[in-house]
Amino acid sequence: MLNNNAQRDENVQRVILIEGSVNFVVLLAKLLVGLSTGSLAIVGDSIHSLTDVINNVVAWVICRVSSSPPDREHPYGHRKFETLAVFCLASLLVVLSFELGIHAINKDETEIENSTWGLGIMFAVLIINVVLATWQHKCARKLKSDILLADATHTFSDVLTTIVVIAGWQFSAMGYLWLDSVCALGVSFLVLYLAFGLFKRALPTLVDQFALDPELLSNSVKEVQGVCKVNRVRSRWIGREKSVDLVISVNPELSTIDSHNIATNVETHIEQKYGVYDISIHVEPMLKNT
Repeated sequence: MLNNNAQRDENVQRVILIEGSVNFVVLLAKLLVGLSTGSLAIVGDSIHSLTDVINNVVAWVICRVSSSPPDREHPYGHRKFETLAVFCLASLLVVLSFELGIHAINKDETEIENSTWGLGIMFAVLIINVVLATWQHKCARKLKSDILLADATHTFSDVLTTIVVIAGWQFSAMGYLWLDSVCALGVSFLVLYLAFGLFKRALPTLVDQFALDPELLSNSVKEVQGVCKVNRVRSRWIGREKSVDLVISVNPELSTIDSHNIATNVETHIEQKYGVYDISIHVEPMLKNT
């Protein structure tokens, strides 16, 4: 099992490296076309691609770090490093979004050139993104990787962005200069929307929002034979993994071994029903007045 997990982690990291390399080439191509034609929308799209490259680097590093076992300084493991990285990336996206929006509003109406070779490069970038997203989505399903699946979805959003940018560039080259700024603003809002989605992923984990509904989990635990009462139930996210902390009451006349067996049955029940493997259970005797 450990060997299979190690092989899976290596395959995920290999896919991320390939995607990062392709995204870097796409970044250079977009930047070349944007600077040579004067299209702010294309330059903005290249900034979007820069965040893709950064995201790939972060994902690759996190895949290595998060798989490290718990140690003395990190007894709960290293999976929250991934969440912290997502929060930092979201903050960076917000800054880039506002900078792009400000430049789009304050931009002088300089002439934007059309370019046959530039248009060809942008269409090539579009095709590359479609192929990359399709391949990555297939790998994500095969390896059952949430990180790859999220990256594949992000790449599909790049496809839509590139289509909008190409359209804005062509319209502005025809003389409708204001449309280039409008498309740049559109890319800015898209980047901001992506940042909002990342914040929604990261904040619940960082502030220890519950991972499982307390009432639902409590009622489920009561189904285990021998559990008289659930005194406290807490859950939280540690990276992409769930952690559960329970205090249960059992018959005070039971032996220590029997009480321990009930706690073990509760653990097994939670593992099988909710896929939680980090479980802490404290057993108390059931008091007569409760």
